[in-house]
Amino acid sequence: MRLLSYAEAIREGHAQLLARDPRVFLIGQGLWSPWYAGGSLENLDCEFGRERLLDSPIAENAVTGLGIGAALAGMRPIVFHPRMDFLLLAMDALVNQAANWSYLFNGRASVPLVVRAVINRGGQQGAQHSQALHALFMHIPGLKVVMPSTPADAKGLLIAAVEDPGAVLYIDDRWLYGHTGPVPEAMTATPIGQAAVRRTGRDVTLIGISWMAAQALQAAEKLASEGIDAEVIDLRSLKPWDRETVLASVRKTGRAVVVDPGWRTAGASAEIAATISEEAFDALRAPVARVTLPDMPAPSSTTEEKAYYPGAAEIAICARRLTWSDLSGCDDGCLAGELEWSARVRRLDSRRGNLAGRSTT
Repeated sequence: MRLLSYAEAIREGHAQLLARDPRVFLIGQGLWSPWYAGGSLENLDCEFGRERLLDSPIAENAVTGLGIGAALAGMRPIVFHPRMDFLLLAMDALVNQAANWSYLFNGRASVPLVVRAVINRGGQQGAQHSQALHALFMHIPGLKVVMPSTPADAKGLLIAAVEDPGAVLYIDDRWLYGHTGPVPEAMTATPIGQAAVRRTGRDVTLIGISWMAAQALQAAEKLASEGIDAEVIDLRSLKPWDRETVLASVRKTGRAVVVDPGWRTAGASAEIAATISEEAFDALRAPVARVTLPDMPAPSSTTEEKAYYPGAAEIAICARRLTWSDLSGCDDGCLAGELEWSARVRRLDSRRGNLAGRSTT
């Protein structure tokens, strides 16, 4: 099978959907820009015309509301928000209207709308331009939420989202755009609500979301070299999420690490960890662990970003904690990693406390 980058796979999914169905159109900011969507929409306006790729003003609520109206009128709109942070300006349209319409009309009307929102983390973008807000939308009944981590699923979940009769929030992470992988040429939908077991293992289950699913795979390779056999589950969908696959894995391994690209408190990791504790407590050989962002806004400093964003190293440390409770099997390098991460967390906690106590006058 041929290889495509994550961004190329998204572009191909859009192109095939536009070619197949005249009801599909895109609206949002930067659709005609050669760089704004990171290559994921490159030259689609030249191929399909600007009457089907509508580059909008900066008016997130109005544009999302337009998409809802078009969906109710029989179209299949994809509303593009190039920074997920500003999807918050469309909360009324998405949460109060799109998510509730089918329920309010007893299933006789629906909103077949796809809202695509991009997470832009790192790169000194700071607190207002790098937020992963997926947990907010995971909370909303009537709204489906998908977060692909591979090129194949970036295309497949986009196709599934457009084919779905209801409102779907499709979230992609710009850090994944350069990742490559096999992608089928055919229009193959990835089922919404079905997780993927990326690696089988017996010692610990790593449950990943989006960028952190890719990091979990890297952590599993490192752990394998140390004699720890990790199973990696890529959730792919957050609403609904595949409880059966997760619980079956945890019952097999007895240990779970939930790795989430969002914040810790009341986040997606909290829901997943609570479900494991409720429904598979008898199988657990250690407490459920989580790797998340610290509960503070994203920094703008490159140095602080390195401490702020966890990755494969931090996931591996958590897995070692569960499998070697006293770290007796850990070599000097493992112990150094444990101490270094603990020091980073303390520094961030200290900075968070300083920010919380800072006067606003």
